[in-house]
Amino acid sequence: MTVWSVIGAGVAGLAVASELVSRGARVRVFDPGGPPGPHGCSWWAGGMLAPWCEYENAEEPVLRLGQMAIDWWAERTKVHKRGTLVVANPRDFPDLRRFARRTEGFSEVNKREIPRLEPDLQDFSKGLYFGAEAHLDPRQTLQNLTCQLRDQGVQFHNTLAPPNLENAIDCRGLRARDDLHDLRGVKGEMLVIRCPDVTLTRPVRLLHPRMPLYIVPRGDGVYMLGATMIESEDSSRITARSMLELLSAAYALNPAFGEAEVLEIGVDLRPAFPDNLPRIRRLRRTIYANGLYRHGYLLAPALAKGVADLALDNKHSEMVDEDRA
Repeated sequence: MTVWSVIGAGVAGLAVASELVSRGARVRVFDPGGPPGPHGCSWWAGGMLAPWCEYENAEEPVLRLGQMAIDWWAERTKVHKRGTLVVANPRDFPDLRRFARRTEGFSEVNKREIPRLEPDLQDFSKGLYFGAEAHLDPRQTLQNLTCQLRDQGVQFHNTLAPPNLENAIDCRGLRARDDLHDLRGVKGEMLVIRCPDVTLTRPVRLLHPRMPLYIVPRGDGVYMLGATMIESEDSSRITARSMLELLSAAYALNPAFGEAEVLEIGVDLRPAFPDNLPRIRRLRRTIYANGLYRHGYLLAPALAKGVADLALDNKHSEMVDEDRA
């Protein structure tokens, strides 16, 4: 039986390996970085499965293809199906109306209904509730996938893949730029904070005048706070401005976040093509799956299905880049 070699053990590589195994394929995974950890941008993701919210500034495939993500992930890891709440202060109500015009799948909520969803958000009088959305813990998800794949007989090699591999699937993100010349890096900055005085049970987005904020609960008073999207490839450190604006936005959501403890500071580079949509390309003997941009966990299932269709059935999904393949 053919053995498929997946190169890269981030969310793209692990999702591709999982989809291939689910269809009966034999798989091995190569990643010199070892098990998932802070060295990969998948580690620093928000984990929001929010196709309707993301449609506010994304292309139509993000909305359509992202809707399959919740069920796909729920078969493999714990998914919290509690929706997404979007709120704004009165001065930013025009932004809330604009957000509503550019999205769908929500119900409007008011000063009585918002505290029923999130009791610690008493000061907001208008919002949008996207009830069908969900979220997951990216780090636990990466670890769960790795354990499941090992249990299913997948071998992990903490080394570089041998050159000239047959049946290779390259999911290395920005490390594949030598072959994918139109790939670029987009800098993202985020914080992990602990604030036991605030309890949120679902992702909350605050439409803030300087920096729209999302905050995702991780449990036990821990939250992922993010995230910037900067056209820069300097991933060495967070800027003072970004940290100030992230924390200021969190304070505007609930002043108790002013007492939060900053646990971690994350900076990563998301791989993206010019239109910020993922691509599948077959170049020589290798299939490349890349360009998840800020939609890693949302679009990884659709990317994985497209790769499996191409690899196993020579079926071309819409993500296959015919001009380059």
